[in-house]
Amino acid sequence: MSSSPQPTSSQAATADNGGGGSAMALLVIASCQLMVVLDITIVNIALPHIQRSLEFSTTSLAWVVNAYTLTFGGLLLLGGRAGDILGRRRVFVFGVLLFVCASLLGGFAQNSGQLLAARALQGVGGAIASPTSLALISTTFREGPERNRAFGVFAAVSAGGGAIGLLAGGMLVEWLNWRWVLFVNVPIGLLIVLATPRWIKESERHPGRFDITGALTSTAGMVLLVYGFIRAAQHGWRDALTLASFVGAAVVLAVFVLVERGSRQPITPLHMFGDRNRAGTYGMMLSLSAAIFGMFFFLTLFVQNVLDFSPLQAGLAFLPVSAVIAIGAGLASRFLPVYGPKPFMVVGAVLAAAGLAWLTLTDVDSTYAGSILGPMLVFSLGMGMEFVSLTLMALSNVRVEETGAASGLLNATQQVGGSLGLSILVTMFGTASTNEAEKQIPRFLAQATLVERRRFEQTGELPARWADEVLTAGASAAFVTAAIFTLVAALIAVLVIQVRPSDLERLKGGGIPGPG
Repeated sequence: MSSSPQPTSSQAATADNGGGGSAMALLVIASCQLMVVLDITIVNIALPHIQRSLEFSTTSLAWVVNAYTLTFGGLLLLGGRAGDILGRRRVFVFGVLLFVCASLLGGFAQNSGQLLAARALQGVGGAIASPTSLALISTTFREGPERNRAFGVFAAVSAGGGAIGLLAGGMLVEWLNWRWVLFVNVPIGLLIVLATPRWIKESERHPGRFDITGALTSTAGMVLLVYGFIRAAQHGWRDALTLASFVGAAVVLAVFVLVERGSRQPITPLHMFGDRNRAGTYGMMLSLSAAIFGMFFFLTLFVQNVLDFSPLQAGLAFLPVSAVIAIGAGLASRFLPVYGPKPFMVVGAVLAAAGLAWLTLTDVDSTYAGSILGPMLVFSLGMGMEFVSLTLMALSNVRVEETGAASGLLNATQQVGGSLGLSILVTMFGTASTNEAEKQIPRFLAQATLVERRRFEQTGELPARWADEVLTAGASAAFVTAAIFTLVAALIAVLVIQVRPSDLERLKGGGIPGPG
């Protein structure tokens, strides 16, 4: 009797599913990723309404965003590991259910503490579901064109979810109220949970244990680091608590590295950084995520405060971002087997830098069509190319039992890079806007009426035409820093990434993937 090669688990799953089943599986996975990613930005437009409803101070309001992104980014590695050990479909469903429950609790929050706790719990649910959903692509779709297309859809959703969140947030706030930016997750999440057993097969479970110490120290270290930057923007670099935060972050992150080195089953397999392509990919994702988080944050402020867009208008203003990201992702997915990922990594980072450099020219007389739309589309095209290339490169040559950890690390660098990068950009914004305010206050006082002077003495707030100058100067400084982040990513792509002939063969589906 002649023997024949046995299919891998991912090939078998795909064969069992069939074409229609594969499409439905991808729809379920992409829907989960969209729900998790858009929740990073969907609350941005609702923040003024949340502030008035739950009596947040301006400083504490930032934690409505940070409570989600920090727990999300900090626990992604643990979520990826859980999928490897317990079974990815089982963990995927649990993460989605936790996300749904947290969204429901947040929608009913009656005070700031309840909302922040719910947002943090949402981050935990997202950290469990998101890396598992990416790993499910690796075990559901055959390596080659089929998996490339699936990664392209996943990457487009990951990159474009922020813009979709801004649009959805604008619609929900304007037509209903801010609580629906959280309630909307409930029906979507329940549909995902009901569809998952039908269309997604359970993955093989791999023996192992959870590195709880590693998860806690990595999360705590990043929280301290981000808090240090945010506090520096408000109280200066010489503030005692600012310095203590940075020192604490350095100590805790050093402990994290020591724990991982000494663990037999670390949450972050440090040997993954031994592959220069994967290490370079993580570095690029860290830099690029800082840029894209910053672009959304500051442009949202600009179009609502300076251009006087309503929440719905602001959401619509970002809709072209998703379309162009999808175009960039589609181009990369199609031509990756021909040219390899490196050209798209280099060109994508350069386009993103060009778009951000163009945005630095924005001033108070700028218009959306004349000054915002063009650079935003250039940036988005580059990011669409990047996310497909980075996703494929991060999971190249990874052993099956470590795909959850590898995908979790990629997602973690995205979220941590976004949180850390945004905190750095906020610091740059704060410094530049403070300097601009020192210039604008004397000019305002020289022209102000008596009523305007008294109002300024009582509130410390400049009238709109002067405040717009301050905000624009701060945003421009932030865009300069974000452009530097993308140039760093371009340099990494040029100097670090090396695509081998075997990598191109795998992208074409010409060989059976072996262990990394």
